Amino acid sequence: MLDKTREQLGAAQRWVIKIGSAMITNDGQGLDNFSIDAWVAQMAELHQAGREVLLVTSGAVAEGMRRLGWQQRPTALADLQAAAAVGQMGLVQAWESAFERHGIQTAQILLTHEDASDRHRYLNIRNTLRTLLRLRVVPVINENDTVAFEEIRFGDNDTLGALVTNLVEAELYVILTDQQGLYDKNPRQFVDARLISEGRAGDAALTAMASGAGALGSGGMMTKLHAAAKAARSGAFTLLAWGREPEVLRQVAAGRPLGTLLRPSQTPLVARKQWLAVQLQVKGRLHLDAGAVRAVRAAGKSLLPVGVTAIEGRFVRGDLVSCLDPGGVEVARGLVNYDTEQALLLIGKTTRRIETLLGHVDDPELIHRDNLVLV
Repeated sequence: MLDKTREQLGAAQRWVIKIGSAMITNDGQGLDNFSIDAWVAQMAELHQAGREVLLVTSGAVAEGMRRLGWQQRPTALADLQAAAAVGQMGLVQAWESAFERHGIQTAQILLTHEDASDRHRYLNIRNTLRTLLRLRVVPVINENDTVAFEEIRFGDNDTLGALVTNLVEAELYVILTDQQGLYDKNPRQFVDARLISEGRAGDAALTAMASGAGALGSGGMMTKLHAAAKAARSGAFTLLAWGREPEVLRQVAAGRPLGTLLRPSQTPLVARKQWLAVQLQVKGRLHLDAGAVRAVRAAGKSLLPVGVTAIEGRFVRGDLVSCLDPGGVEVARGLVNYDTEQALLLIGKTTRRIETLLGHVDDPELIHRDNLVLV
């Protein structure tokens, strides 16, 4: 009998799928093209069914090690960067070729932690990913190991996948790993280890069960649990599953009870509202006319410049601003798409005048509805 939650998740519209180094490189022996083709065939089915798929791939360093003839993962940052530069060539080519056989376009996205922590870059990345999904292109995402340095490295693609999940507000984050899921103890050491079928993301009791990192990756089960907790901030479910399970993604789509499902403690709306309302500091205030208030509150629409009557404070693109009704009562908060000087030129103007006034159009909205939360 199917679990109703898993059945609903299997029908999720937007998936982030992360596949680890050990899976992709067959434990360091080189790119496992047979498995890559199998995973892509399943992702292609999701894509052709109208789902949106974002792929987060590890394996550049491991593939670079193989090409360079290195038997052990280096510790020096320059060596890691060199291995990543060499391995990334083969990695992205393998994914592109596999998707191309199904008539699906792909796009390479390389990110660092700095890209996601800076609000201006956050919006740029988000807009790029949203555009690619609208164009029915599958983003193939990896950490930019060739330029990242110690202080800004994600450290593992599990965390990168969680941040991507937050960026695009995916409903489901699937991590394909070399374990069946989370066990109550290390299954490599204890024959009586028991698979945990479900749990809550961020649960300290689950963290205590996690094992350490494997030889090839920089992650391990601990980082996967931390990543699940991060993904839960935007209300996403995380599924940890064995990457070599036959037709693993098809089984997930069918709602089969495999792996470990980690549930968020909040709904997506509540989680995102908390993030916008609590985690970021309000940098300015936008005064809305009655029509804009109705559009935002009743119709769930984006905030357009034409509905803004006045601006207070100083802010830059990506800052959190408060939206006030004609009586001065806060009705919403959101991430603004233009800085103060640009916004002052746009208020009260129609969208079609943005290019004339600014010489360019970054976004047609002052605040997109996906970055706007009612209070």
